[in-house]
Amino acid sequence: MTAIDAGGIGLALLVNSEHQIFAGLVTDGDIRRALLAGSGLSSPVASIPRPNATVSQSEMSTSEIASLFSKAIRIIPILNKNNQVVDLAIMESRVRLPIAEPVIGEKELRYVTEAILGGWVSSAGSFITRFEKLFAGYCGSTYAIATSSGTTALHLALAALNITTNDEVIVPTFSFISTANAVCYTGARPIFVDSEEESWNIDPELIEASITPATKAIIAVHIYGHPAKMDAIRKIASKNNLKVVEDAAEAHGALYKGHRVGNLGDVGCFSFYGNKTVTTGEGGMIVTDNPDLAEKIRILRDHGMSPTKKYWHIALGYNYRMTNLQAALGVAQMEKIDSLLAAKERISVRYSEALKNVPGINLPQSHDWAVRSTWLYTITVNTKSFGKNRDQLMEFLKSQEIDARPAFPSIHKQPIYNTGQKLAVAEKLSNTGLSLPSSVNLLDTDVDRICTVIKTFHEN
Repeated sequence: MTAIDAGGIGLALLVNSEHQIFAGLVTDGDIRRALLAGSGLSSPVASIPRPNATVSQSEMSTSEIASLFSKAIRIIPILNKNNQVVDLAIMESRVRLPIAEPVIGEKELRYVTEAILGGWVSSAGSFITRFEKLFAGYCGSTYAIATSSGTTALHLALAALNITTNDEVIVPTFSFISTANAVCYTGARPIFVDSEEESWNIDPELIEASITPATKAIIAVHIYGHPAKMDAIRKIASKNNLKVVEDAAEAHGALYKGHRVGNLGDVGCFSFYGNKTVTTGEGGMIVTDNPDLAEKIRILRDHGMSPTKKYWHIALGYNYRMTNLQAALGVAQMEKIDSLLAAKERISVRYSEALKNVPGINLPQSHDWAVRSTWLYTITVNTKSFGKNRDQLMEFLKSQEIDARPAFPSIHKQPIYNTGQKLAVAEKLSNTGLSLPSSVNLLDTDVDRICTVIKTFHEN
């Protein structure tokens, strides 16, 4: 125990005293278990039961050594050809790499504290107005209405557009389920359409075949931050007298032909969930240039209350308001959105450069007219070329303390919908897509570590 305490890493190496040949290692946990089993403090160290040590050879590459780490194995002796210890490989101190985590700094804390000390902690306060103005200006929209979540933003947008029972709304099947659920909240029915292979967004060429006399709107999702083909979608909508709702929950700052997404249809909806590029913990925003639509959304958001007569309710509304505390976070986040997006781009570029030649790893693609705002860096895995499937890679990454998550399941396959459709592109994306850690504060060395693990898993 004295040697373990002196080393400060929770273990002691056992070596042959004459030639310093590695004989094993013992951890403080091994000693505790031996004492509980009846061994005495004077028992020889060599007699303590312990698992076989995991070791590496000095000629092994860094990636080969990294592949040996696990939750239980964090320190690995490196031996030369004579089985003498020449070094120790220690798992990086920042062990777990989450899929996405918020960046909360001094300004966020200061603004939230200001809101608390000012007593404005609920759905009124100056930060809400500031946040709405900042976001409208950023998107190039005339109006912005803060909401309690991205899902409630979608619901409000559809309700304000008079989508109701027996209506149909065309949605991409490859999206988070709230895109379809928001349609159902109005009493309407979502009609699922397949994706295009390059951007993974709804395929405009397949939309018209799904239009019926009951169709009232199209929801265009900018999946994982890549803009949908808005010109084609708007042309179809105009021809068929349909409304266009943008689900830009994952696309803060993305550009479509030089224009910010969210302001390209009748109304745009954003999410500020905790893993989004801009976060308020929970929260959402609706943007539009239509003054009548903006006023209706505000009324519906606040219990259907008249804007001119307190507690006089002129519509069946909802409590979908954002709090001043959330908005305080949002203001601070918007004041650094350019640096947040720049960090996302740095991470995306580094992933693409490191993984571009790995067989079976297909990188996210972009149209030349789009500027992707990468929310989560998402690849697809070709099992035949890579040698393992998506789920096997995901589990291996997790064994190396690297969070990864599968791409969204196609909504038409979800138990609550299960339409029986065969939408091949989306289903393939759902079965092979894998999102990698994409936190704004991810270091270059973190990205390198992730890519090394992926390459090692392919090679072994």
